[in-house]
Amino acid sequence: MSIDIFGFRALWSPYYFAALVLITVGYFWLVTKYRGKFPGSSSLSVKQVTYFLLAMFLLYMVKGSPLDLLSHIMFSAHMFQMALLYLVIPPLFIIAIPDWFWRSFIGSRGVKPLFQYFTKPLVALLLFNVLFSLYHIPLVFDFIKTGMWFHAGYTAILFTTAVLMWFPLVNQLPEQESLSGVKKVAYIFGSGILMTPACALIIFADYPMYDTFTNAESWASAMELCVPASALSNLSLSGPEMFNGLPLLEDQQLGGVLMKVIQEIVLGYVLGVIFFAWFKKENGEQNGIDPIPSEFQTVE
Repeated sequence: MSIDIFGFRALWSPYYFAALVLITVGYFWLVTKYRGKFPGSSSLSVKQVTYFLLAMFLLYMVKGSPLDLLSHIMFSAHMFQMALLYLVIPPLFIIAIPDWFWRSFIGSRGVKPLFQYFTKPLVALLLFNVLFSLYHIPLVFDFIKTGMWFHAGYTAILFTTAVLMWFPLVNQLPEQESLSGVKKVAYIFGSGILMTPACALIIFADYPMYDTFTNAESWASAMELCVPASALSNLSLSGPEMFNGLPLLEDQQLGGVLMKVIQEIVLGYVLGVIFFAWFKKENGEQNGIDPIPSEFQTVE
C-alpha cells in the first residue's frame, strides 16, 4: 500500500517547511544586514553559504519529507534519518556559522562556562553516545516514540549534544582548538567505538525489539506524531507491515547496519582530511592541522 494515503500534510510537512524558510531568511539577515553589530565580523565565503543551504535542505529531507513518515513505518528509514540528523547535519551547521558569531555566542554571559564544559572532548563524546544508546533501549524507545513532547524534546537534546560532540573536531576557532592532530584521530576512533554497542544490539538481536514497529496499537500511537488525527481516523490500518516489504527482523538489522556504515563513511572522510592536513604540515606546506579543507574556511 502507498504512503500517499496519509495526505500531503503528513508527507511534506508544510508548516515545518515554512519554519525552515524563516530560519534561512533570519540567517542571511544576520550575516548581511545585521553583522555590523558583531565585532570583527566579515562577509561569508561561498562555501559557508553552500554548507548552510545544504544543511537546511537535509534538515527538511530528514524531518519534513516522506522520509520522516517512513521513519515511523520502517526501522531502517528511522536509522537512516538519525544518521543524517546527527552525523552529517551538525558539522555542516558548525562550519556554516561564521567565526565572529560563534565568538559572540560563546562569550555570552552564562553561555561560556557551560559551552566550555560540554565541549570538552571526553564530555561531549560520552554525552551524545550515552544518550544515543539510552534512546535505543526498547523500553525507552517505545516510550519516547509514542509521546509528542518527549519525542520532540529528546530529538532536540540529541541534536544539541551532536553539535557539541562535533564542535571540538570541526570548529575553526583557534582559541577553541582543544584537540591536536593525534588527539583528533583518537577522538574519531572513540566516536566509532562508543556507538558500536547500540548498533550491535540492533544488528544481532534475534527478534524485533520495538513495539512501535511491531505492535499495531503502539505503532498507531507513534504515527500520531507525524500524521494528523483527522487523517488517521479515516483509515483502516493493521500495522506497519502494510507498507513495509521487509520482514520486521531484517528491517531492524538493516537499520543498525545503515547507521554504522554511514558513521564509518563520515568519520573516514574526516580522518582522511586530518591525515592529508598532517602530511602537508610535515612537508612544510601548512602551519597547523585542521579537519576542514582550506577552501571551506571563512574568507576574512
